[in-house]
Amino acid sequence: MTTAYVYHPLYLEHRLPGHPERPERLQRIMDTLETEGVLSRLYPLEPTPALPAEIESVHTPDYRRLVEQVAANGGGHLDLDTYVNDRSYEIALLAAGGVNTAVRAVLRHQVDNAFCLVRPPGHHATPDRGMGFCLFNNVAIAARLAQKEFGLERVLIVDVDVHHGNGTQDTFIRDPSVLYFSTHQYPHYPGTGHWRETGLGAGSGTTVNVPLPAGVGDQGFAHVFRYVLQPVAHRFQPELILVSVGFDAHWGDQLAFLQLSLSGYAHLARHLFALAQELCDGRLIFVLEGGYNLDVLAYGVLNVFYVLLQETIINDPLGPAPNPEPSIETLIANLRRAHHLDQAE
Repeated sequence: MTTAYVYHPLYLEHRLPGHPERPERLQRIMDTLETEGVLSRLYPLEPTPALPAEIESVHTPDYRRLVEQVAANGGGHLDLDTYVNDRSYEIALLAAGGVNTAVRAVLRHQVDNAFCLVRPPGHHATPDRGMGFCLFNNVAIAARLAQKEFGLERVLIVDVDVHHGNGTQDTFIRDPSVLYFSTHQYPHYPGTGHWRETGLGAGSGTTVNVPLPAGVGDQGFAHVFRYVLQPVAHRFQPELILVSVGFDAHWGDQLAFLQLSLSGYAHLARHLFALAQELCDGRLIFVLEGGYNLDVLAYGVLNVFYVLLQETIINDPLGPAPNPEPSIETLIANLRRAHHLDQAE
């Protein structure tokens, strides 16, 4: 099995001193992959910039031009959290293009699966607005490319980040051809993602939000994947699985209060790998979103690569979460009713 990675040194040039979404995130990941002897086992994919038309398959032309203009003027802020420097536009094109590169490689059978180590992240970027550290919605753009260039009819996006991917939801809220599944802390930034948000119009039922209370960890996530993700994915029958993965749901991350461990993340990755093998010929691509504890981020990515390489290793130097988890039985019951899962089994 050939596992690819996408990376480019230019991704390090998007920076603002003191900001948590910083170049050191990717530097630590790459150093750890090399130190642990994994990087040499991976197939490198050279990213090429996304074309304006590819960006505009998700974003409005006015918004794309706004990011371009802010960068051309030397940089600035799209909101209080989301910065642009003089190179951020070209870097954001290369980030979105990197995920497109991985989609093409997987769908052309050049590689079996991939992890896109790109930044800036994307899942908060709506069609007409950048926010939450995100400029262009890398995963959404890649899903559209898979549909338009390869004719895929059903794409599953699984978003495992402590924050709800409101931009991805907004993009596909009325689209039955993309199933968007998100686990996230709730209430928390950006305030969206209640379980009653299930899609609109023709897309009713293809948005699945799992709003988790603070403190949920390995056991709760495992139950969500078993009792909600697995049945909805089997019903949907995706032809490709894209994973927006943020490692900020780990108990050691400073920006939120979920309690996944590194072992828990590895088990979720293993579940996703098995789903892809069963449902879509192994077509599975991970795309980096959040995660701001550098140790968690580096070992989290390392463990995902072990899963993609079909290794049984789990490297978890930080260990289990320190506190007990709350029950989410009521939430799971609500989700199964809202998405008619009891009738489907």
